[in-house]
Amino acid sequence: MAYVHLAHDCQVGSHAVFANNAQLAGHVHIGDYVILGGFTGVHQFCRVGAYSITGISSVVLQDVPPFVTASGNTAKPYGLNVEGLKRRGFSAETITRLKRAYKTLYRSGLTLDQARRRLALQVKECPEIQVMLDFLAGAQRGIIR
Repeated sequence: MAYVHLAHDCQVGSHAVFANNAQLAGHVHIGDYVILGGFTGVHQFCRVGAYSITGISSVVLQDVPPFVTASGNTAKPYGLNVEGLKRRGFSAETITRLKRAYKTLYRSGLTLDQARRRLALQVKECPEIQVMLDFLAGAQRGIIR
C-alpha cells in the first residue's frame, strides 16, 4: 500500500501484505502470509514469522514467531492469528493445537529453553509446531514476550 518502505537486504515471503506506511529497516526477514498493520516499524535484523500479523502502529524490536498476533510500542504477543489461519485453510484441530503451543510459549511461565523442549514434544500431534521451533532456533535478537 502507500508509502511502504523496504530498506536494503530485506527478504519478503510470498503473499505478504504491508498496510500503509509499514517500514522495514535493513536485513529484515518477513515470512509467507504475514500482514503488517499500518505504520508498523520493524527494527533491523528482525524476523517476522509466517502467518503472523501486527496491529496498527506496532514497533517490532525483536522477532515475532510464526502464527502470532503482535501489537504495541513495543510489540507484544496478543494471541494466535486465528482468523488468518482460518483464511489460509488451517483445520480447527490444527488451530487448537497451535493455541496450545502458543500457551506453552507465552503463558506457561517457562523460560524460552524450557518452552522449546515442551513444544518439541507437541510436534508429534501437530507438525506445524515444527515451523515455530525452527523459527525459535534461529532467533538472534530474541522474541517478543
